[in-house]
Amino acid sequence: MKLSIKKTLMTAALVLPGLMMNVAAAQSYNLTVAGASPGGLWSLLGAGLDSAMKAEFPGSTVTYQTSGGGLANVAVLQRNDASLAIIEDAVLQRAREGEAPFREPTDDIRVLANLYTWAPMQPVMREAFAEEYDIDSFADIGEVKPPITIAINKRGNIASSVAETMLETIGASPEEVKRWGGDIIYAASGEQANLIQDRRADMILNSLFVGHSSLMQAGTSVDLTLLPLPEEIVQAVTASTGTTPFVIPGGAYEWAPNDVPTVSISATLAVRSDMDEQQAYDLTKAIYENYEKIAGVHPAMKTLSPEIMASVEVTPYHDGAARYLKEAGLR
Repeated sequence: MKLSIKKTLMTAALVLPGLMMNVAAAQSYNLTVAGASPGGLWSLLGAGLDSAMKAEFPGSTVTYQTSGGGLANVAVLQRNDASLAIIEDAVLQRAREGEAPFREPTDDIRVLANLYTWAPMQPVMREAFAEEYDIDSFADIGEVKPPITIAINKRGNIASSVAETMLETIGASPEEVKRWGGDIIYAASGEQANLIQDRRADMILNSLFVGHSSLMQAGTSVDLTLLPLPEEIVQAVTASTGTTPFVIPGGAYEWAPNDVPTVSISATLAVRSDMDEQQAYDLTKAIYENYEKIAGVHPAMKTLSPEIMASVEVTPYHDGAARYLKEAGLR
C-alpha cells in the first residue's frame, strides 16, 4: 500500500508541471483597444498589438475600437468600455491633475508601455516672416509681439492644448496674439499645411512625426524655418504638460540644417488600475517580447524598443507591468 501511494505521488509530481504548462499555453485573451479614427497610425498599432498577443498567447485577439482619441479614451477606460486604450502622456497628466476637460483629478489609470515618443511639437514659420520681425527662436515671438497668425490643431485635440501652453509660456496666449493684431487658427493637420502655403498663416505649431509629408510638401512652395525652444522653455512646458524633451535632428528638412530642441507628445498603452495583475503581467510580457510586431506596422515605428516602451514617467505602470519590467531588467 505504501509503495502504491509513493508511486502515485511520484507520478503526480511528473504530470502536474506538464499540465500547468499546458494550461499556461492554452491561456488566451479577447481584448479591445480604444484608439481614434478608423484609419491612421493608431489603427495600425491596434493591429500590431493583436499580432503581439497572438504570438505569445495563441488564440488571443485585440480588436481596435474607434473612439474620439486620447482625451475621450480616459472616460472609455473608466467606464470599462475597452480593455486597453491609447492615450497621450499629456492627456494622462491632465487627467491626473484634474485639468480641463477633466472635472476632477483621477488616479485610476495605469500604463503598460510607451508606444512612441517621437511626435514633436514643430514650430514651423515662414522664413520671410521670421526675417521681417527678426525672429530666431520660439521665445522671440513673445518678445517681439508681431502681428502673427498661428495655426494649431483643432480644439479637443491634445496637440492644441500643448500648443496653447507653449504659447502662454512665452507670453503669447491667444488673447495676447490677438492684441498684437494677429490670430490663432484652429485647424486639422492637413489644413495647416495649406494655410502656410497660401500665406494665410505665418506659423504652424503642431505635433507631427519628423519628416511628415505635409511639412515636406509645404516646404516645396514656401520658404520655411524651424524655431528652436530655449532650454528653460522646454523645461517649463514639459513640467506643465507631461510631454518630454526632444531634438529634431539637423537636416531632417532641407530648410532646417541645425538641431532644433522642442518637446514631444508620446502615446502610451493604458489600462484601468484594477485590471487583474496577472493579466496585466501577461499583456506586458506579450507586447515587450514581441515588440517587433508593433514596430513593423509602419516605417514611423521602426525605432520602437523595449527600453523606449519602459520609459513612461507621467503615470505609474500597472503593478503587473511593473513586475514584468523588473524581471526583465527594464525598470
